[in-house]
Amino acid sequence: MSELGPGPRSPLSTIAKVALASLGVLIRGERSPEFAPLLELGKLVGEPARAELLDAVARLSMSPARDDVRLIRLAKALELSRIELLAVALGLIVERDVAVGRALSALQHPVGGSRPTLGLLGRTLEWAVEPGTEPLDVLVSGSAVTTGLITLTPEENPMPERALSVPAHLAAALLGLPASAAGAVVGGGDGMPRLSPTLLEQARRHGHALTSRPDAALAIRSGSQAERRAVATAVCESLGKRPLFLSRIQVPGITPWLALDNLLPVFECELGPSERFEVPALPQYRGPRIVTAGPDGGITGRDGAPFAWHVPVPAAAERRALWAAELGDHEVAAELGDAHRHGCGRISELARLAKQRAAMDEREHVTADDVVEAAWSSDASGLEALAEPMRAWVPRESLVLGVRTQEQLDLLLLRCRRREGLVDGLGICATTRYRPGVRALFVGPSGSGKTLAVGWLASRLHMPLYRVDVASVVSKYIGETEKNLAQLLARAEEAEVALLFDEADSLFGKRTDVKHSNDRFANAQTNYLLQRIESYDGIALLTSNNRSRFDSAFTRRLDFIIDFPTPDAEQRRALWQVHLGEHHDIDTGQLNRLAVSLDLVGGHIRNAVLSAAVVAGAEGRRIGWNDVMRGVEAEMRKLGKQVPAGLDDGNGRARLRPVRNDRR
Repeated sequence: MSELGPGPRSPLSTIAKVALASLGVLIRGERSPEFAPLLELGKLVGEPARAELLDAVARLSMSPARDDVRLIRLAKALELSRIELLAVALGLIVERDVAVGRALSALQHPVGGSRPTLGLLGRTLEWAVEPGTEPLDVLVSGSAVTTGLITLTPEENPMPERALSVPAHLAAALLGLPASAAGAVVGGGDGMPRLSPTLLEQARRHGHALTSRPDAALAIRSGSQAERRAVATAVCESLGKRPLFLSRIQVPGITPWLALDNLLPVFECELGPSERFEVPALPQYRGPRIVTAGPDGGITGRDGAPFAWHVPVPAAAERRALWAAELGDHEVAAELGDAHRHGCGRISELARLAKQRAAMDEREHVTADDVVEAAWSSDASGLEALAEPMRAWVPRESLVLGVRTQEQLDLLLLRCRRREGLVDGLGICATTRYRPGVRALFVGPSGSGKTLAVGWLASRLHMPLYRVDVASVVSKYIGETEKNLAQLLARAEEAEVALLFDEADSLFGKRTDVKHSNDRFANAQTNYLLQRIESYDGIALLTSNNRSRFDSAFTRRLDFIIDFPTPDAEQRRALWQVHLGEHHDIDTGQLNRLAVSLDLVGGHIRNAVLSAAVVAGAEGRRIGWNDVMRGVEAEMRKLGKQVPAGLDDGNGRARLRPVRNDRR
């Protein structure tokens, strides 16, 4: 049996030679060329006694050849029996050597294929089990099958005719090659977001806490998947391991894979408000587990909920350092770190996109404007599936408001800019439960400038603005609306964008008395929205035509309620001016008549000016009085009113001349 001991490097596993030699003895006397590899080993073995074979396996396990080191280490970790060790070695060599596969196919004809069946293993490896023990029973009930190290297929076949195979990713891991499988990714490589020193220290502490008991679990919560992965990787590295990110639990052979490549399981899940995820108990795995998820849903375990770590946004000083490390410009980093509450994952993403934008302009240095543009081009982590981007820059001159409204809007802008350190130095009642989110409701008639004011505010904050698409959010299926809102708010928090809920009373309306089962679900939906908007860390701006449509519990959760009343004559005159611009022939007296006689809001004035521009533009001239009156008449007709006396011809119609409609 000396030929089976450790020796020169061979294309065959040394442990596998013992199993193959047993097959060689079985086919002694065969002359078919397919059996040549097995016959050669059979000649080496001769007629070995059971004691000699057992001694060979023992010696090879104590002093394994280089090709067997990982297999022997795994066998000890999983406490594999001798026959399981030999069966795995044989299954592994079949995946490497086509000649061995052909020999097994010929040996098992017509029942089996090129992978060994349980019946064949039971006959040839009977010596590897204790006398009186059934080899098939040991194989079927052993750790190799339980942990998924080997699979037995097809299931509809009787047990002796089932073929043994080693999953491809485990075969690669046993051979020391990079392993991969559907739904599983080995992390810890390049491309991870840079973490702040505080987060790295917290990750180290959480890693230390995971060693407190063998089956400890940690739930990492963040709106950014990239950030969750980076934090999970830091926790794993503090334990001297690499993360195995699992997007699904049904990955065969997780436990052997973890042992082979020194990995730690990280289960990734996206949960809605009413969904729950139970941390799985992996077969024969006694080690820490990590779960990553967004802010919603519940995470449980068989012995209770795991410890939850909600990854915080770095402080301003650390944000500045992260931006400086990414961009190399301390001045730009200081501006971005102070103005925006971006997490580590978002900073890394925006820095990469900003560099790409600067490269397009053939510039070496990144500016703050590049980062702002990158925030728009990044699709806000998939936010556009649930909200509509509003990209227009709104200048200060386009906003015509009353003094009181403008003061309230300026105060709201200041609150948004100072929301992070607002409670520093205040009393305990002010700091308790404080969240840096800002919620404001704009109330006023349609066309009074509410949406324009929202755009002005977002422009001053240099934040992307998204208008929530109610049709995409609201669902007729129970629980789906809450799930969509949860995804929307989580993505908006992670991307740090401003959200506009236009006609917000459709989502945040009053709760009703429960008269039907649908009322109960509608109230539950409203309750969730009220609670979630209160905990929202971003800037939420809502508009409505009527304050009374909102639940009183919701108005209490708002930081600002700003009224947008119908403009007075002076404001209407300013609105006509900013809409008409310079390309018109309307004199001062005519502007005054329009402002005094027409009780119109900004939206109607805009429509009237656009109608006038159509007529004037078609005739290639400047906008005149007659053009404006055509637009006014159309808007008054929409409102069910007549043109006021003094502007019309006495019969409720403006004095208009025919429109030229030359067709050339």
